[in-house]
Amino acid sequence: MSTRRGFLGFAAATMISARINKQAWGAESKSGVPMRALGHTGEKVSMVGIGGYHLARPGVDLEESIRIVRTGLDQGINFLDNCWDYNGGESELRMGKALRDGYRQKAFLMTKIDGRNQATAVSQINDSLKRLQTDRIDLLQFHEVIRDTDPDRIFAAGGALETVLEAKKAGKVRYIGFTGHKSPDIHLKMLATASAHQFTFDAVQMPLNVMDHHFNSFEAKVLPVLQKQNIGVLGMKPMGDHFILQSKTVTAIECLHYAMNLPTSVVITGCDSLEILQQALNAARSFQPMGNEEVATILAKTAKAAQSGEFEMYKTSHHFDGTYQNPQWLG
Repeated sequence: MSTRRGFLGFAAATMISARINKQAWGAESKSGVPMRALGHTGEKVSMVGIGGYHLARPGVDLEESIRIVRTGLDQGINFLDNCWDYNGGESELRMGKALRDGYRQKAFLMTKIDGRNQATAVSQINDSLKRLQTDRIDLLQFHEVIRDTDPDRIFAAGGALETVLEAKKAGKVRYIGFTGHKSPDIHLKMLATASAHQFTFDAVQMPLNVMDHHFNSFEAKVLPVLQKQNIGVLGMKPMGDHFILQSKTVTAIECLHYAMNLPTSVVITGCDSLEILQQALNAARSFQPMGNEEVATILAKTAKAAQSGEFEMYKTSHHFDGTYQNPQWLG
């Protein structure tokens, strides 16, 4: 295991590479929730965002999910995450209902598509717009870029990027990004493929948490590239979808604060109750940039448990791979 001195050295290097400034660390706030820049877009997004999948998990009723979204928007969160395939479309349907009555204007709305070809991408974009009851998606992302073949399929002639660019030209999409949870090397291939096509993404989503630091790390490999290109950083799985908490090495607030301490534009966290939403709001409102000693302490707590990827199942299994179980979604 690395020494604590090693953690201190890494923490110092991370703080330097982050090029921390007042804007990046949320000098502005809304209802006490700090706002951060979304890369080069000029948009400001809340430090914490509401994950869409959890809104339609078993046991979460419709009215509760609507209350979660609207309470978040009323309390200073503006970033909403979703996906065409979450819970068979139910997550988008619920979010669409929550965004009625003027709430759409409060939200920076993101959703994702699985389609890799034009026909599938067109169908999924139209489905998402209808379910979300909106005429535009603020950020549309290619979902589950988890296979080595995904970048080439998306950027190929007749691939999904052509469809998304057409949707952007038509005003249906404002910004374009991608997401994945499997391997930082696949993220790097996606970014390299984009560069080869003279294209720059507006945002990239990836796991950033207290265990990713130690194992096949997106933080180490991908985050510096995004900073260099001034691409918005969307951190997800701050608690590894609860598995990190099962390690009993860190608390939920420590998980959220660690991810917020990275140069993330937003940290997306699943909220399946008003209590969990309040936890996310409290973490954002109480966040202060962490010093090297504090970062090192958290990393020392998680180093041993993180070594095998046991608590990052999205990297080491197909547990989170919806498109592995349903390849037809790719087209």
